[in-house]
Amino acid sequence: QETRSNEESTDESEEDESEEEPKLKYERLSNGVTEILQKDAASCMTVHEKFLALGTHYGKVYLLDVQGNITQKFDVSPVKINQISLDESGEHMGVCSEDGKVQVFGLYSAEEFHETFDCPIKIVAVHPHFVRSHFKQFVTGGKKLLLYERGWMNRWKPSVLHEGEGNIRNVKWRGHLIAWANNMGVKILDMISKQRITNVPRDDISLRPDMYPCSLCWKDNLTLIIGWGNSVKICSVKERHASEMRDLPNRYVEIVFQFDTEFYISGLAPICDQLVILSYVKEISEKTEVECCARPRLDIVQPLPESCEEISSDALTVRGFQENECRDYHLEYSEGESLFYIISPRDVVVAKERDQDDHIDWLLEKKKYEEALMAAEISQKTIKKHKILDIGLAYINHLMEKGEYDLAARKCQKILGKNTELWEFEVYKFKEIGQLKAISRYLPRRDPVLKPLIYEMVLHEFLESDYEGFATLIKEWPGDLYNNTIIVQAVVDHLKKDPQNRTLLQTLAELYTYDQRYGRALEIYLTLRHKDVFQLIHKHNLFSSIRDKIVLLMDFDSEKAVDMLLDNEDKISIDRVVEELENRPELQHVYLHKLFKRDHHKGQRYHEKQISLYAEYDRPNLLPFLRDSTHCPLEKALEICQQRNFVEETVYLLSRMGNSRSALKMIMEELQDVDKAIEFAKEQDDGELWEDLILYSIDKPPFITGLLNNIGTHVDPILLIHRIKEGMEIPNLRDSLVKILQDYNLQILLREGCKKILVADSLSLLKKMHRTQMKGVLVDEENICESCLSPILPSDASKSFSVVVFHCRHMFHRECLPVSNTVSSVQFCNICSAKHRGPGSAVLEMKK
Repeated sequence: QETRSNEESTDESEEDESEEEPKLKYERLSNGVTEILQKDAASCMTVHEKFLALGTHYGKVYLLDVQGNITQKFDVSPVKINQISLDESGEHMGVCSEDGKVQVFGLYSAEEFHETFDCPIKIVAVHPHFVRSHFKQFVTGGKKLLLYERGWMNRWKPSVLHEGEGNIRNVKWRGHLIAWANNMGVKILDMISKQRITNVPRDDISLRPDMYPCSLCWKDNLTLIIGWGNSVKICSVKERHASEMRDLPNRYVEIVFQFDTEFYISGLAPICDQLVILSYVKEISEKTEVECCARPRLDIVQPLPESCEEISSDALTVRGFQENECRDYHLEYSEGESLFYIISPRDVVVAKERDQDDHIDWLLEKKKYEEALMAAEISQKTIKKHKILDIGLAYINHLMEKGEYDLAARKCQKILGKNTELWEFEVYKFKEIGQLKAISRYLPRRDPVLKPLIYEMVLHEFLESDYEGFATLIKEWPGDLYNNTIIVQAVVDHLKKDPQNRTLLQTLAELYTYDQRYGRALEIYLTLRHKDVFQLIHKHNLFSSIRDKIVLLMDFDSEKAVDMLLDNEDKISIDRVVEELENRPELQHVYLHKLFKRDHHKGQRYHEKQISLYAEYDRPNLLPFLRDSTHCPLEKALEICQQRNFVEETVYLLSRMGNSRSALKMIMEELQDVDKAIEFAKEQDDGELWEDLILYSIDKPPFITGLLNNIGTHVDPILLIHRIKEGMEIPNLRDSLVKILQDYNLQILLREGCKKILVADSLSLLKKMHRTQMKGVLVDEENICESCLSPILPSDASKSFSVVVFHCRHMFHRECLPVSNTVSSVQFCNICSAKHRGPGSAVLEMKK
């Protein structure tokens, strides 16, 4: 292929900076074609899927391969070749020339037809299935359209298909339909019925038909595309309904699309449901202001019923375009491969549909790397030119050039995958531009793992400028990615400059943990009062290391520390903890209090000590402790409570020690709370205590009121009322008396109600018992006498017998039953009477 230049190249688009991707790509057909066109000029060309056939102005026909190499040459005429036609097999070719010669011959056989007419022959078309013996037909066109058919004795018989409307300008044969164009319009002939089925007139009759020839193209067996001047028509051949035929052909043509183009049409071809149109363009020169020939255009359009939509448009710089006319351009195409050939006298250009490689090329050219990478991933099985990795690396470089370092680093994960060499190479590139921090978050940590030096290099970068970032990486990265000793030493060196830096200290503790130096890590955590200290102790079983650090742990978080110590009593004993906390009694109390809550007996040897601790640090829990503990010395507790004047606790201890009177006296004198005194008396349920309470309260009207309101259900109120001195003013006396009477009435009502319920229940149960005892009792041979233990029924049923059956279901023979010494006629079961006499033991006598 030749080097592209302004004069000897094809441009994909007039606008180089256009953001719209072209639909086609172009290349010049070179090799043998270049040699031919240096001395000759192309006049026509036809395309077969296996080869190309090129006709020239000097009467030569060349067979070319798809790369443009000459495979065969035919000297047909000394003048211009007007048209070449091939059958579908590519084995037979028809050629016509300006001097009236027509030749149809086999490329691989001796079969040949020669004829010379007295006028130029513009067109020739062989039957698509010419290779078959019964389809030996071809048509030629000069002033008339002739059909040649080979008949008997291999003679060729001509017949006129059409004449009288000027020269035949173009013809296309597809299946059983022949379409041709003359000066008046386009006709279609049905070869089966030998009838002409349509006439499509020419739109612009002002244009010379020899200068602006008609372009014909069959899209399929029933769709014809017509381009003439600047008008395009798409015609569909349809079957006529039997009821509409009469004398009409059995087929007709319907124009389904019709639209005008901006420029004159030199050729057209189908591409899927769209059209490729080669246009001849004229423009006004800016210099001379004279109309001149411009570069031809190749457009892809989407036909609409009355217009079209332009999909793409490319201006083509073909050799000698300034001297060409509309009739000098031709468009041929290869159906199977979607190849389009633009033929001009000095050039042949091939247009191809752009494949995925071309699409990726365009995206890379426009620096749309993300889209290019996505397209390559989707089509990785079909692309041949590009590699996903190469595109990805180019994308990373592009992002780094733009300064988007974080995005470039993020893309490394996807693009570099598990390739450790590429990872390391990219890391060094980031280091060179001072952006190691950007890639740090995305470095692989598992499968693959890079060299330790890479991770250490990143950590040193953070350690020099960003302690927080360094700490984050240490937390996130597994400790086996780098040499822990080297990093520990680096952190220690930095701590010499800033020994109180909490971030570095915490990070050093984590590094010690990775290195299994848990003691040092624990010291740092305790110094920092870090929340992870307890997790570290549990995880690595560091209880032996904290025996002398219990106070530090308690100072940091007493609740968590106590829970941990109590959960691990087998590792750190209660005695050891109490001993360690001896100088911190407030912490000692917290520990012993929680121990007591868990188990009242485990710390019993410290209960005496706890009395003082509760009294000093937690009085609200002293009384509950005294109530729940069975191991604390009451005398010691009473002494401490009396020294501190803890009345409630002293009252409880006095009552527990049996000194209820002193306890009651303290309530009355110290607390002066009659309600509490009454409650205390109720709890003790001691008549003498009630007597003391009444004697103490008799000269205190408020106390008398309290007693009158509360003792009605425990002590006879009359005892209190008789002792009240006459004339003593008692607040709310009437209300208190009313309450006493109401309480009394309530008690009477309750007793009566209970009595009614009891009587009703007793009667109901008595009736039930009576019904039960009135029921019969089954006696059979399985029952025995409870006295003699023989069967209760005699073996001889004819003999008389007497049996006594009690309601308790015990049975006796009459003669075996002991004689009762009582006067009463009622007998009772001896067995049940020995245990206890009750209902159901009375007799039920059965005689026969």
